[in-house]
Amino acid sequence: MDSPNTMTTEKKRFHLFKLNAEQTDDGYLNKIPIFQFILLSCLFPMWAAAASLNDILITQFKTIFTLSNFASAFVQSAFYGGYFLIAIPASLVIKKTSYKIAILIGLLFYTMGCMLFFPASTMATYSVFLVALFAIAIGLSFLETSANTYSSLLGPQSTSTLRLNISQTFYPIGAVSGILMGKYMIFGSGASLEKQMAGMSGAQKIAFGEQALQKTLLPYKYIIIVLIVGIILFALTEFPNSKPKGNDVKAAKISETINYLIHNKEFVKGICTEFMYIGMQTAVWSYTIRLAMSLNGSINERDASTFMIYSYIAFFVGKMVANVLMKKYSPSRILAGFSVVGIATLLYIIFVHNMTAVYAAIITSGLFGPCWATIYSKTLDTVKDKRHTETAGAIIVMSIVGGSFIPLIQGLAADAFKSMSYSFVVSLVSFVVVLFYAIDQIRHNNL
Repeated sequence: MDSPNTMTTEKKRFHLFKLNAEQTDDGYLNKIPIFQFILLSCLFPMWAAAASLNDILITQFKTIFTLSNFASAFVQSAFYGGYFLIAIPASLVIKKTSYKIAILIGLLFYTMGCMLFFPASTMATYSVFLVALFAIAIGLSFLETSANTYSSLLGPQSTSTLRLNISQTFYPIGAVSGILMGKYMIFGSGASLEKQMAGMSGAQKIAFGEQALQKTLLPYKYIIIVLIVGIILFALTEFPNSKPKGNDVKAAKISETINYLIHNKEFVKGICTEFMYIGMQTAVWSYTIRLAMSLNGSINERDASTFMIYSYIAFFVGKMVANVLMKKYSPSRILAGFSVVGIATLLYIIFVHNMTAVYAAIITSGLFGPCWATIYSKTLDTVKDKRHTETAGAIIVMSIVGGSFIPLIQGLAADAFKSMSYSFVVSLVSFVVVLFYAIDQIRHNNL
């Protein structure tokens, strides 16, 4: 039987990269293990690349499979639905084993999901692509359930929010990489897909569509290579257990944890806010390309995808600015300030129907900077009974399912209004919810 001391890190086995920090009784570390923290943070761009490729796929599939805005948004439903369904099982794996094991499982599922794109492109059926995306989401659910909570634990508790924000700063790197791969590997030059297919017969359309779908394989080939390297590095690196120490700490049953969390009002507020935020982020990024094409009919998908590159760069800059500001101001105040400006930019998108609205969408992406990490960390901090930490982290990740619903609602709005610009009122409502949460946090904590 393992003693408490042997449980502070993984069970003794060969590790090429050793841990240079000690775990405290509450599960945090006395200092940040730099190599482990950087390696863990490198997971964030991995799921960012997958998410940003969805924005490319939505545009691609809408034309090739002749879908409505509502139907094309099911790309995000399959993707984020996987997060929702697997987060709790992932947390149970963490409880039974460790964060590291859950991460390795996530990387393996991510790899298998990418491999499913090969038969999907051959079968050329929308539903098969959705299955492949769902498989990828299973892996990413393991990764996010593990990495978001783990990042906040890899160091002193006093800097947990800042630490998670730093890890999240890696996200735009993967997002930009995903868009660049989509821009140059999936989208072609010349006229838009819709214009190219407009003059084709039925047989010609099918052949053209099948050829276009084959291009979706290219980005995933490179992602598979990176994933294999990641699996090797994590297998060879020693990570802390990051679970509370002591003989009096017994694992809580899932029913006990759910009951504890349901009656934690601040936790519930955080979950609802994270749901709305992720839905808004996903919706804005899903429809930025189509917003640009609806406002300027002379550009094609490749040209319009450039605006997504700018969006992710803005997101990166927004995170960096937020990280710097957090050294002087509370995260809640920064979240409130960013939300106010974000609401203003969304109003601009709704009411100004020219290409400047696309640049307002880019600025909006920059204002997402502090949102996810701040809300996540604040929500996790409301869990005072640390026996529930793993499951609480999983339930916060489950709120990512907002990415399934809000884009669908915005797609319905676009179809109903027959205007991509007016559909952004859905995202506007979401940012208002984030603002109210930030104000509530400021009042609640007297910050």
